[in-house]
Amino acid sequence: MRIAFAMLAGLLSLGAQAAPADFVSFDRTLWPEQVDSPALFDVASRAEILSFGRVLHESEMLDEHALTQRLGLRQVNLAVVRAVRARMWQRLWSSYQQAQRSCEQDASFCYPVESMADLRTQAATFAADVGTFYSGWVEPSHQFHSRYLDEQLRKAALFPQTTSEVEKLSSHERSGEELNDRMFLLTFVGGPTPAGGSSDALAEFLRRQKLDGIFFVLGNRLQQRRDAGPVARLYAGQCVGIQGWEYRSHAQWQGWEDSLRRSQARVQADLPEQYVPLFRPPYGQRRSDGEGFMASQHLRVSLWDIDAQDDGPLTAEASAQRVLTLMLLWRKGVIQFHDSLPKAQPALEWLLQSTAQSGIGWEGCREYGVR
Repeated sequence: MRIAFAMLAGLLSLGAQAAPADFVSFDRTLWPEQVDSPALFDVASRAEILSFGRVLHESEMLDEHALTQRLGLRQVNLAVVRAVRARMWQRLWSSYQQAQRSCEQDASFCYPVESMADLRTQAATFAADVGTFYSGWVEPSHQFHSRYLDEQLRKAALFPQTTSEVEKLSSHERSGEELNDRMFLLTFVGGPTPAGGSSDALAEFLRRQKLDGIFFVLGNRLQQRRDAGPVARLYAGQCVGIQGWEYRSHAQWQGWEDSLRRSQARVQADLPEQYVPLFRPPYGQRRSDGEGFMASQHLRVSLWDIDAQDDGPLTAEASAQRVLTLMLLWRKGVIQFHDSLPKAQPALEWLLQSTAQSGIGWEGCREYGVR
């Protein structure tokens, strides 16, 4: 009976996720200015905040049935959806306050917003008077944010039956919200690749750029890599966390504890100088009762809030454009790329070139990893 029930629960979980992933980006050429100064970063940021606020407001007008239909689900967890919406509004308000600081330099999208209520009101009527210079951006931006919001609300609607990065399970988990304004952390998952692959090229590129990031490695892939030769040089100057022994959900896997132990031991043995005590759960899925074990291993869950979606059909440039749009929206956060795939490096190259003069900063991996 227990086996049958477990199988049924698994099938229901799969059914809830049956709809295909919606990979969505935004063509940054539709924005008429380069983000090549701190003030112009703020202009674009204010615009994205208000555009997203508009679709967030629109989603609150949907009743439960309409929301269920829109997200393509049989049922939704309204409590989590409302909590995620509330947290999004709080982040938008904090972000807009930061973005307003340069209004004396450039007043575009600077409105008399002095409270959360003002922001909600302004967002609800946004796009009525943006001017002809920005008119070609308005509707494509609205479409992008509508699809991006659906992506996030769908994860919220399934939580905690299907856990994801959209919500924390406890205050001990990390995400990008604790960073300072304009600060971003680079993280990479799914590696390492075999020698000479995209993991090597990306790590070397970061060293040339005098940047660092956290590479969340899979234990079995690191084992295969070390069996073929030394691995110490691969992640020199970078940080290494763990993603488990295999790339599979750690929420229902009976061997999840052993997965963490084995991968942690492998990294600590092979890469002691690069190791940081962080676990990036594949698909963002982890157990609600796993905090005690995590503490015993001196590990913390490290989530992300800006997903490049470079593991799908988006081109490298489209993936980077998605990341930049979300950087403008949230103004801080943890970015996730896949170093196991070749698109990550050209996407990162485009992103660095496009933000070189924007006044943003890159969080040090060591400082973040041991904080």
